[in-house]
Amino acid sequence: MKRISRRSFVIGSGSVAAGGLALGLHLPVAAQTVAAGDTEMNVWVVIRPDDTCIIRIVRSEMGQGTRTGLAQLVAEELECDWSRVTTESPTPGQSLARKRAWGEMGTGGSRGIRTSEDYVRRGGAAARIMLLQAAANEWNVPVGEVTVANGVITHAGSGRKTSYGKVAAAAARLPPPDLKSITLKNPREWKLAGKTMKRLDTADKLDGSKQYGVDVKLDGMLCAAIRDCPVFGGKLVSFDDSKVKAMRGVKAVVRVNPSTVAVVADTWWRAKNALDQLPVVWDEGPNANASSATIAAHLKEGLTAAGDYAGRKEGDAVAAIAGAAKKVNALYGTPFLAHATMEPMNCTARVTADRAECWVPTQNGEASHAALAAATGLPLDKCEVYKMDLGGGFGRRGGQQDYVHQAAQIAKQFPGTPIKLIWSREEDQAHDFYRPISQCEMSAGLDASGNLVGMKVRLSGQSINAWINPQAIRDGKDERQLQGFWKEPGEAQMGYTIPNLLTEYAIRNTHVPVGPWRGVNTNQNGVYLECFLEEVARAAGRDSVEFRRALMQNHPKHLAVLNAAAEKGNWGKPLPAGVHRGIAQFMGYGSYSAAVAEVSVSKEGAVKVHRMVLALNCGHAVNPGQIAAQVEGSVAYGLSAAFFGEMTVDKGRVQQLNFDSYRILKLAEMPKVETVIVPTYDFWGGVGEPTICVVTPCVLNAIHAATGKPVRSLPLKNQGFTFA
Repeated sequence: MKRISRRSFVIGSGSVAAGGLALGLHLPVAAQTVAAGDTEMNVWVVIRPDDTCIIRIVRSEMGQGTRTGLAQLVAEELECDWSRVTTESPTPGQSLARKRAWGEMGTGGSRGIRTSEDYVRRGGAAARIMLLQAAANEWNVPVGEVTVANGVITHAGSGRKTSYGKVAAAAARLPPPDLKSITLKNPREWKLAGKTMKRLDTADKLDGSKQYGVDVKLDGMLCAAIRDCPVFGGKLVSFDDSKVKAMRGVKAVVRVNPSTVAVVADTWWRAKNALDQLPVVWDEGPNANASSATIAAHLKEGLTAAGDYAGRKEGDAVAAIAGAAKKVNALYGTPFLAHATMEPMNCTARVTADRAECWVPTQNGEASHAALAAATGLPLDKCEVYKMDLGGGFGRRGGQQDYVHQAAQIAKQFPGTPIKLIWSREEDQAHDFYRPISQCEMSAGLDASGNLVGMKVRLSGQSINAWINPQAIRDGKDERQLQGFWKEPGEAQMGYTIPNLLTEYAIRNTHVPVGPWRGVNTNQNGVYLECFLEEVARAAGRDSVEFRRALMQNHPKHLAVLNAAAEKGNWGKPLPAGVHRGIAQFMGYGSYSAAVAEVSVSKEGAVKVHRMVLALNCGHAVNPGQIAAQVEGSVAYGLSAAFFGEMTVDKGRVQQLNFDSYRILKLAEMPKVETVIVPTYDFWGGVGEPTICVVTPCVLNAIHAATGKPVRSLPLKNQGFTFA
């Protein structure tokens, strides 16, 4: 096996987070038997004698349905029997041993399907071509006379039939076709993909047999509870293990790294109980005096600081606004948010002198693999990662692999003994990589006819790239934080044409760590742009939809989803007394989204969200039912953030450490959600994150319609509103 340096591996495995894609995809020339009687057609397809088709999936499954969607795409080209499809997940070590045959394994940025659809479909098509050729050879007929449906191969002229399982061994000995020469099916003619199919990862969830990372059990396993310095950037000075080492089940108290201590015991609860009673001395460092107030002041300074922070500079927005007949100004703010995954961070690791393994819920198996190697000092080919399905990810379990490092560092101190590290809920909330806090000052100018002649956007906040990908920041500018304001089509384009436009982002980092949070920067930017345009439309005396349409003539896909949401949402039609509508549209992660909310607000400020209609154009819709489920999930996540979500800071540490102070929407509180999918079949967009960016602004705009006053700061609970 070719030696690969840890540095080059980390760079390659992290490429998706940086917005690129590094693939070393090599289908093997000769297939190989992977289990008794099973035949590997290529890295994506294994055929069993009983006609079972094993489809390999390397993307992580965290409830979003990627496993099922990718299996549908492969099976569509393979033409196999869907009822006989099963899946398996190659490990990062297996991929490395085959020169990264499966490519990168990252699952984030709503890229699980869209960045791998082409080569997995070609893998399915290549296997089908070889299987048909094998049957044709056996019957001594031209392959053009052979057809297949549901895994049954037929020669119409002679009436002969066979199955994939019977010809797989012979097919595997044939040379594979040139992948580039394969013509894939027209998505408009799909039979299996493009249809709502039952998920492949549901049954074991329903009967309780599913094993998550927190459920891992290995012979001789010990459990670890961990505590990091409560102030980010602080250090561990000392601890007094004499107070707890005699407690029942406790095996040891260990220093994990310069800021972290852990208790290892025979059960996790005993480890946590001892940790709670462990005397610890921290050096909280210079950040111990930081607070939400000092952070807000730091961000506010970024709104007025001199410097070239321009992201887009088209025309002269400042002059256009200064000379406008009417001016509109607004200052918005959004807080830090935690991921609050139902399954807290965890990892089980076993380390010996020459081998390291871990069982971990991860959004990026290769990143976990690299973290395991880095933490143990072992080469990559001596490490292995067994990916578990995630009990929630939302970006937390991608590039940030702190929990893998910690588990490996503890396991190193117990050679050969499996150590299962589980973070408490409090630890999980206290040491997240939070959605960045930001402030945004918006200004616009209208002419005497109410037309928008100029707009200026000045953002100030934390940069994700500054934490995880600093090389992406050039000349002090971070374009990533301006997602949704971009001019370029394809990923996060602004859907309006404004004669004079200036967008700026001033980096104002704090000691609080930040990272991707479902939707990342499109969430905040969607609020800023769409709520401000609502204010501008009202200042112009124009209807919210008509005002937007006038700015969207050069953006037909944005306009199409806006129209779809407005039509399904009955925009302009009468509503029951006291109910008001709000609308928003935005683009993120390669897809176009729009939403309409129907909301009522009582005199006491109780907000009732009655109905939400969301429209999505993701180009190709692989599993419409799962897309609808993802949209509904984005509503739950988005409303939770809008009404309740914030992580405040006092004395350098975050304050919301459990669900009593970091509230999540309850199932009974969900509004009626209707999804309109409007695919145009000409691109591949994401699904998991795009619609969340329109959930909050359409609700805020409906509240604006109901109260006559804009909402400019979140969460709503701090603005006198309650959730009804």
